[in-house]
This record gives sequence, structure tokens and C-alpha cells, in this order.
Amino acid sequence: MPLEGPARIVSELTSRGYNAEREAVTRISSADDPDALLESILTELPDDALVVRTDHVDAALEASSSSGGPAASEGNEHPSTSTGKPSHVTDLSDVPSPVETKECSQEQTRSTDLERRSIEIDGDMTGSSTGTGEYEDFVSVFRDRLERLGSSLRSRINHRPATAIESMSGGSEVGMVGLVNDIRSTASGHWLIELEDATGTFPWLVMKDREYADLVGELLRDEVLAMEGTLSDDAGIAFVDSMHFPDVPRTHDPSTADRHVQAALISDVHVGSEEFMADAWNDFARWLHTEQAQHVEYLLLAGDMVEGVGVYPNQDDELDIVDIYDQYEAFNEYLKAVPGDIEIVMIPGNHDAVRLAEPQPGFTDDLREIMSAHDPQIVSNPSTVTLEGVSVLMYHGVSLDEVIAELPEEKASYDEPHKAMYHLLKKRHVAPQFGGHTRLAPEERDYLIIDDVPDIFHTGHVHKLGFGKYHNVLAINSGCWQAQTDFQKSVNIDPDAGYAPIVDLDTLEVTVQKFA
Repeated sequence: MPLEGPARIVSELTSRGYNAEREAVTRISSADDPDALLESILTELPDDALVVRTDHVDAALEASSSSGGPAASEGNEHPSTSTGKPSHVTDLSDVPSPVETKECSQEQTRSTDLERRSIEIDGDMTGSSTGTGEYEDFVSVFRDRLERLGSSLRSRINHRPATAIESMSGGSEVGMVGLVNDIRSTASGHWLIELEDATGTFPWLVMKDREYADLVGELLRDEVLAMEGTLSDDAGIAFVDSMHFPDVPRTHDPSTADRHVQAALISDVHVGSEEFMADAWNDFARWLHTEQAQHVEYLLLAGDMVEGVGVYPNQDDELDIVDIYDQYEAFNEYLKAVPGDIEIVMIPGNHDAVRLAEPQPGFTDDLREIMSAHDPQIVSNPSTVTLEGVSVLMYHGVSLDEVIAELPEEKASYDEPHKAMYHLLKKRHVAPQFGGHTRLAPEERDYLIIDDVPDIFHTGHVHKLGFGKYHNVLAINSGCWQAQTDFQKSVNIDPDAGYAPIVDLDTLEVTVQKFA
């Protein structure tokens, strides 16, 4: 049967056990006789090849043109692409190609659904950075945070600016929306919280015997919240009666896809590390070719594709690949083992070759060109990716270290990283605290605010697996693909490595595949 467009070409290739670069598929489909060109390519492919590349297409077109064969087309003016595998990459030819059985026929089912796929990106600030690091930039980003997060809080209370509260008489009922400027305990065991708005600051006292006093332990500096209470007799302080967070509404009704389709959510691959688990990755890639994975049509990577260079003390001693560009070349080779008909979206992390300060723009053009397998969509950290109506907030997760360090262990821990994520959802900000472990790049607007409630919140960074639901938002921290390093041993990190959470986008149910 003649091939009809790129989807049919992908189906034919996967049924024979091959992936293909997207450009190669486009070139084949534009040929005068795609069938003949495809057969010519497959005939000449090396025995250990897993991926049909543009240079394979070029070679077939050149041979056909010189012999006057029917496969020649007007598309052969494209320059060939170098696809040589770096010598330091583990040979991927030991990943078995799918056998031509029922499993491969299911891959045809996945590829013929291409027309039903949908990916929308929101919040990608790549190429839009305006901050210069000047004082006014920091003022601007915090004012934007207060205005946007405070807008919903002001409707819940009888809000007054700090300067207006200072002029009110003792005993008055007051309410204020502001940034948490300071948190400290008093000699009597009460808590003093200083809120700051655009007009100034005002102190609020939380009595230790009030039922909401335990909420103080959840507070982080620089987050936005509202307080209501009563002014003291001298009007110098307000006694807190209630606190309000931006939060996710308890009535949140998540969207779902209108067909059975799945997304694999992973992060922290760390290619280039001596502890990168190549065998586990190869098993994962092989599994994606099977019938069990026939509905996995999206792959979301939440940062740290490579191990990086100079990220932590004595890291050089734990590197298998010491050059950062070679690390990305190696990562791209491993990415090629993933079926070519899976859509891939990636954001950077703190080990990647981008600025450390958040928000992190997507990669530079030269790194994007290196990571070209399957033509992934590469966006900033954080970004919201909507898959067939299901919104996924992707954030690498550096701020989770701070949340876990600042909050009581029963409220946030590395063993249950999704619970730390709940607090970010409650604060409607992925990195509320400034000046600590998490670096902030001042921009004209705060790209770290969670403006719209996502259906799924996906993070990585802490190398621990955990998932659960907070007000119907599915929170997933997806573990890693790196075994424990000496540095991790020194700081007591026992990673959950070789796991791939799989989400049914039509039900938001999660299953976890283990490959290590």
C-alpha cells in the first residue's frame, strides 16, 4: 500500500524496528516515490542502525539520481547532517530493535494518532529576558508578584495598605495583603510576622495558643498572603485572627484528554556522570517500543539532561565525560533510542548549561542543534505545557531544597517530595523565597508565579520519586537516572533511580515503570 504522508512513513519504519529523525521523514514524504525511496534507504542501512537519518536519505537520493531511479526528488538539495556517534557514548546497538510482532503493530496505532495530538506552550520566556540586575529590576519583579497574587486575596478581606493601618485607632478590625518580610519568635513563644506592601511594613502577632499558629511553620519569606486581625490598644501591632493563602481552590476540576493517551514524565538524566544508568535508560527506551507502551505519545523531561561541569565540589572526579558539549552529544544519542513518533518537551535544570538564576531560558541555539533527535520542543524553566487540554506545569525544582529545609519534617521531606510541592501550589509560586539557595533573575514580570492552576505539576531535582494530589492537582516528582554519587552520599541523598511515571491523560491516574 502506498505511503500517505509522514504518519504512514513513521508507521512503516516503526513496524520494521526503526526510529527516524523528523527531517528524514519529511524528506521521504516529499519524494516523487516515497515507497521506492524508503525501500532504497532500508536496503542500504547498516545492520546495527536504529535510526533513519537525513544522511541516509541523502545517500539513497544520490544513488537513485545517479542511476536515474524513481526515488530522486526535488528535496535532495538539503545538505547532509553529520550524525557520527561520539566515541564516549555507550554503543546503543545493544538495544534490541522491536521484533515484527503484535508489539510493533501497536506502534502503528500510536503513530496514526498524530493528527489528534496537541501541544501548547505557555510561560516560555526564552528570548524575552529583560533584567539587567539593577535594583529597580528587583523592585519591579516583587511589585508584580504582590499585585498579581494579591489581587485574589484582596477580594477575600477588608484590605488596607500598611500606611493606612498605621493611622487607624486601637481596637480596629484590619486586614492586609503583603509579602512576608520577616518571621521571628518572641520571648513569650508567640510569632511576629512583618508584612510588606508597596506603601511600607506592618507587624502582625500570631499567638502561640491559637489553632492556626501551626501555619507559621509553613511560611516562607517573600511569599504573598493576607492576614486579618485586631489592632492593639496603641495601634502599634495587629493580633492575627486568620491567614489566607493564594492557594488552589478546593473545587478545582482538572481537564482530561478525550481519548486514552499517556505521557511519560521523567527528569534528571545526568548523562556524563559516572553514575548515569545507561542500562536502565536503554531498558526504558526499549520498553517504549513495546505494546505495553503503545499509548505513550508524549515524553516530558524536567531538566538536568546532563551532569554538567563545576556544579558541586570535586565534581570532576565523578565525571565520565568532562566536556559539556560532549555530554549533550551523548545525551542526544541516548535520546535517539526513544521511538521517533513520541513528542518530546524539555526544560533545563541547574546542572544544564544555562544561567542558574530562575526563570531559566531554554537552551542556546548551539545546544538546541546538538539535542536535535526527534526535534524536541525546548522551553524555559518553568513553563506550562498543555497536552490535548491537560495542562502540565513543568518546573525543575531547585526551590524544593529550600522548602524542605525551612518547613517542619512532617510537612515537607525528601522521602515525600510531592508534599513539598503541595506548599508551592498553596503559595501559587514555584520559588517564593529569595536570597537563599534558589537564585532569582529579576524580570519585568514574575515568571515563577502559578497564575493558572495546572492539572499536573511536574518537578525533578531532588532525585526522589513521589506523587499525590493536592486539591485535585496531580503533583509528581519523577526521580532520576543517576545512581548515588559520592557527593550525594556525603549529604545523605539516597536517589530513586530508573523510574518512569506514566500518566493517563484521560484519567490523570499514574503508574510507575521501574527499569533499575
